[in-house]
This record gives sequence, structure tokens and C-alpha cells, in this order.
Amino acid sequence: MEIGVYTLARVTPDPVTGRVQSMGAHVRDLIEEIELADQVGLDVYGVGENHRPDFSVAAPAVVLAAAASRTKRIRLTSSVSVLGSADPVRLFQDFATVDLISDGRAEIMVGRGASTESFPLFGCDVDDYDDLFAEKLELLLRLRDQEVVTWAGRHRAPLVGQGVYPRPVQASLPVWVGVFANPNSAERAGRLGVPMALAFLAGTYERSLSVVNAYREAGTLAGHDPATLAVSLSNHGYVSETSQAVASEFFPYYASAMDALAIERGFPRVDRKRFRAMRELEGPVIAGSPDEVIEKILFQHEIFGNQRFTMLISVGGMPHRSVLRSIELFGTEVAPVVRAELASRTSDVSRPFAMDAAADLV
Repeated sequence: MEIGVYTLARVTPDPVTGRVQSMGAHVRDLIEEIELADQVGLDVYGVGENHRPDFSVAAPAVVLAAAASRTKRIRLTSSVSVLGSADPVRLFQDFATVDLISDGRAEIMVGRGASTESFPLFGCDVDDYDDLFAEKLELLLRLRDQEVVTWAGRHRAPLVGQGVYPRPVQASLPVWVGVFANPNSAERAGRLGVPMALAFLAGTYERSLSVVNAYREAGTLAGHDPATLAVSLSNHGYVSETSQAVASEFFPYYASAMDALAIERGFPRVDRKRFRAMRELEGPVIAGSPDEVIEKILFQHEIFGNQRFTMLISVGGMPHRSVLRSIELFGTEVAPVVRAELASRTSDVSRPFAMDAAADLV
């Protein structure tokens, strides 16, 4: 299983000090975090796309290209690129360029987008939200597979025998589909046979497993080899030296981030009692000592059989030094143990997991 980190690059006041970091400093810190993740042996780093005044990254490919020149091994992906408001040709070209700079380490993760600010910004009708995504995903996959493309759709000018360049180092530039909790989106990814990244940031194991099973079942029915239907699982998380330190190092920032989501999207607010419950084995937050984080990642893997796990660490204005320390512990003390344990197991990780079995765990 691949293990990594992702960020949405949100810039918010530190709830402890009140300090607000400049956009430039935030992006420079982000590149340093990617560099450290590479140095400590993590497998992948993802950068999100947003078009609001409280986010520092609207163009993930630019940040990833900068990080590519300072890293050697780590895979570099968007998390996610808002495909519905993007031009698939330009998106492919941007990430093919990242692939060239990184010598074959780029990926694209596309999603419909939790926020819609980019749609009017780029002249797209938000009423066509799902149709835009479906059509542009079809074109993006065609661009991935064919150097010279003939294609026509409703929302973009056609391509008639046109070459799209540069071509990436990788024979097939990986394209993932990011899903939050929508079974229809999961089924579409399954039918297309592309890997799916599930954001498990709230709710129950049973609900998230139903999305994963919908993806695998749709992919199998479409004739895809189940072994190729890869799943990535993403959680809010933090690694500290001790379990007790999490309460002071992570909770104020996580609570601040969730308060913002409570206002924007109706998420429940998080007090310390709820935070403790979410950190339990059955909860969606993976925060604790290295041993606690290892236990929970392995527990989730037993349920989901996921091929990748990524952790969202930088939330709610968390200090850069705390993010760096958590990445260091994640890479040096958590990831090696998880890899060794999973390597010793012989179960088929691509199998669909039964809903009734998951219900016993939640």
C-alpha cells in the first residue's frame, strides 16, 4: 500500500496566536513539506485546487512542478483538479509537463469540486455541473491514451485529428477520480476502470464502505479486472510523539477547520468530547502516537482493502513546524511499520468487503 499526504492549502488565522500567514510564505512552506515527505520515504503528495481568498493554490500543477525539482522519488498529484471548469487539453499538458520535470512521477486526480467558484470564473455554467465533469473526463482519458485525438462533445470545441503535446514520460499518465460520498460518482469511476480516491473525513465506516463497494461492483460489471480497481482512502490526521500531545497540538486547529466547514456545508461542530470519539478506532480521524496511527491505518485496511492511504495534516492554520514534525513521524515511524505488516499478510486486498461484516465494526 502506498502511503502519503495531501493538502488543500487553506490559509486561515492560527486559532491559538491569531497569526495569518502570507500567501507566498504558505506556498513556500508547502513546497518544503513536500520535500520533507520525499526525504522521509512517503510515496505520494497531493495538492488541492481552490479559487477562494483563503486558499493559496489555484494551480496545483505549478506548485507540483516546483516541488518536482526538489524531490527525487515521491509521486506528485493534484487532490483534486476541478475538471468541470477546466480545459482537459490544458490540464493534460500541465501534468505531462510535471511528469517530464519529475521524470515520471506525476498523476492527475480529478473531481467535480466541493466548491463552485471556478465555474463562473472560467465561463462554465454550474447548472451543467455533472454533465461537464462526465464529458471532460471522457476527453481527458482519451488524451491520456491517444497522441492524436478526434473527439466531439457539447461543452468544448471538437478535436479533429489533432496531436496533444508534450507527451508524458509515463506511457499512461495516471488519472484518479476523487469522490467524497457520492455512490454515483463511485460507480462512474468503476465503469471507466480508473482508480478512485475516497475522502473519509466524516460519517461512518459503513457509509464509506458502501461507496467503495459501489465502485468495485460497477467496475467488475463493466468487465474490468478487480485487481486493477485501486482505492485510495484519505482521512484528517496527525502524528505526534504521544497520544496526550494530540489534544494540544492538533485539536485546536482541527476544531477550527471543522467549524469553518460547519458554517459552509453543515458539518457538525467538534468539541473535545466529539474529537475523542472521532479518534477512536471506528472514527474518521487518525490522530495520535505512531502506534495509535499504525493501528488505525491497519484497521481501515482490513475493512476497505485500499491500495493507497493519504492523510490531510495541515488544517486550521496549523503551524508549519508542527506539520513538518508530523510528516517526519509519519514517514519514519508509521509508514515502515504499516508496509512491513501489510507485506506479511496474504489476503487478497482487491476483494469487495461485505457490508454486514463492516457493520459489526461500526
